[in-house]
Amino acid sequence: MRTIMHPNRLHLLLPFALPTAADASSALHDLRSPALDKLLARATLVERVAGEDFQRTLPHERWVARQFGAIASNAADEAPLAPYMLLADGGKPGDVQWACVEPVHVRIAHDHLVLIDPSALDLTDEDATKLLAVAKPLIEALGVRIEAPTPHRWYLAGDALGSLAGASPLRASGRSIEIWLPHDAQSGQRSRIWMKLQNEVQMGWFEHPVNEAREARGLPAVNSIWLHAQGVAQRVHSPFARVLSDAAATRGLALAAGTDTGATPASFRALGPLASGTTLVELTPFVAPFIAQDWAAWQAALDRLERDWFAPALEALEAGRLGALAMTLGGDTGSVTLDATRGDLRKFWRRRVLASLFE
Repeated sequence: MRTIMHPNRLHLLLPFALPTAADASSALHDLRSPALDKLLARATLVERVAGEDFQRTLPHERWVARQFGAIASNAADEAPLAPYMLLADGGKPGDVQWACVEPVHVRIAHDHLVLIDPSALDLTDEDATKLLAVAKPLIEALGVRIEAPTPHRWYLAGDALGSLAGASPLRASGRSIEIWLPHDAQSGQRSRIWMKLQNEVQMGWFEHPVNEAREARGLPAVNSIWLHAQGVAQRVHSPFARVLSDAAATRGLALAAGTDTGATPASFRALGPLASGTTLVELTPFVAPFIAQDWAAWQAALDRLERDWFAPALEALEAGRLGALAMTLGGDTGSVTLDATRGDLRKFWRRRVLASLFE
């Protein structure tokens, strides 16, 4: 890993930027991104993390948790991000173990149940608030504390929940939910308290006016809840001078570390002059098309990033206005981090293509 620090560094975090090689060969065989291609070809490979098929967390979640010291560097499948998400949403996590819970749609397939990407629900704040009003007393009746600073994300705590292990919703989306349902982290057994809580909420929402109105508009019913990211807030530190992200977990880690944070800018040029140190920017246009396996939309997202981020960042690096550019590309199970300086761009003998990084 490099030890020379440049005065102004940019680090781009790109979740779901690495499809599988099989998907790429069939649907992404004509990728065109000259600026990204040059950056990848000349950059130094800093880290490559190979994941496993049944990990319950996502590689970009584990990466960001490691950067801030929320998990050990060798943690294989941990991303206890719920307390930091709660902090980003305006709550106070304290030293309590929290789990994040989201309203979701579970679709009935031929012989199994499939989780739908929560962002695809198009659930309004008003409707989410109405559903929360039904679920909150049911949850509290089981001795579980609930905080809901935003109607779309709730946070649960209480000894009744025990030590649950849940899967990230985007890890389980599009798949049979059987192996991804919460279980006791110590015994490995399915959690009875969670099953009871889930059933209570499902019955409370069955034929709810919100769902009847959604179905009348051709939208999927909000028919279940999903638990994930459980953990206790730790003392964290930031390797970044500034963090720009729309993800609650990333923003919350930055807040817990006392780091300047804000929303993701629309483009590289909207960043303005970079301050001393490293600025982390999380870019998420690949997420929805990757989960939906919509590779035409994935290619369109790459085209937009090429125009708005990669080309102007490469230009700034070549001109010396940017000291260094790092990129962490995540996939479904693994991640790759590369680092490029102005001097690296002159190393014409280096050869690496985006497809060589696919999982």
